[in-house]
Amino acid sequence: MIAIIGLLVGVAVGILWHPIIPLWMEPYLPIAIVAALDAVFGGFRALMEKRFDDRIFAVSFLSNVVIASFLVFLGDQLGVGAQMSTGVVVILAMRIFANAAAIRRILFKA
Repeated sequence: MIAIIGLLVGVAVGILWHPIIPLWMEPYLPIAIVAALDAVFGGFRALMEKRFDDRIFAVSFLSNVVIASFLVFLGDQLGVGAQMSTGVVVILAMRIFANAAAIRRILFKA
């Protein structure tokens, strides 16, 4: 319940405050958001399967964001930033859809 309240407060603050994203961070922020969504869907799946652990979720959330952002940074340094970003998004999207399918199977028994 605390996580849902935190999410709602964060969304409200983002909508009302209009934070300014530094120019150097703009290529990494969308990747970090997709990585965070991957962790959230994985956490929700674990919750539905009754094996959720808040410590594992927190570590997964932070490590997904850091690793995905680092991969995009590394791609930028190697001159293949767009390709690396695309690859990271594709892999994370596959994981999100796999978790969503598992959640759907649990909820609808299908």
